[in-house]
Amino acid sequence: MMKAASHIIMLGDIPVEVTRKKMKTLRLGVYPPDGRVRMSVPLKVSDETVRRVATERLAWIERQREKFAAVPPPAAVNFVDGEVHAFLGKPCRLLVRERNRAARVDACCEPAITITVRPGSTREQREAALLDWYRDRLSELIPPLIDRWRAVMNVSVDEWRIRRMKTRWGSCNIAARRVWFSLELARKPEPCLEYIVVHELTHLLERGHGARFKALMDGFLPDWRERRKLLNAAVNAG
Repeated sequence: MMKAASHIIMLGDIPVEVTRKKMKTLRLGVYPPDGRVRMSVPLKVSDETVRRVATERLAWIERQREKFAAVPPPAAVNFVDGEVHAFLGKPCRLLVRERNRAARVDACCEPAITITVRPGSTREQREAALLDWYRDRLSELIPPLIDRWRAVMNVSVDEWRIRRMKTRWGSCNIAARRVWFSLELARKPEPCLEYIVVHELTHLLERGHGARFKALMDGFLPDWRERRKLLNAAVNAG
């Protein structure tokens, strides 16, 4: 599959990453942690139109960037004993136990996650063990949600996967009927996970995020806006 073409335009001193895709409507976003500005636009939309739209939204873009600039940098996360990490929206203290075996999570008994590592394990090894455990838990939670909602929505999903994502909670390849979910959803409350499942499956019925998409979401999951706020407001512990 051909990769979407991207280039940078400057809006004053603000770089805007423009990506052209097969889509119907232009989408503008400002993303953490540093206020990166990205625009996804239909293939035939000119740079002149992109610049005009971005200029019209300049005040909003600057407000969002100011919000990110005001947020202090996150504390260092080292995956050591006593550190707090989120699981399904709840803070859990990490209990690190040393044994002569490969790193793995042995138990989760709220409010603690017990991880066993070899003596002298690295931060990366401890992180990998926790992320593998997150992936396993999502792999248990996601299939029943997909099965339920594809029956309700009368859509087919040929494949789903979990991966680390920097700026998205999920994505949908409509042609391949493949859905991706962010590994970070393991940190969020369960209603947020269901919201993302419904959101991505709705894209199998409507590509964009326009009025029809919102109407479908209203019919399937009337409280989706509240769940979206919860998803974006929930703070990862760690």
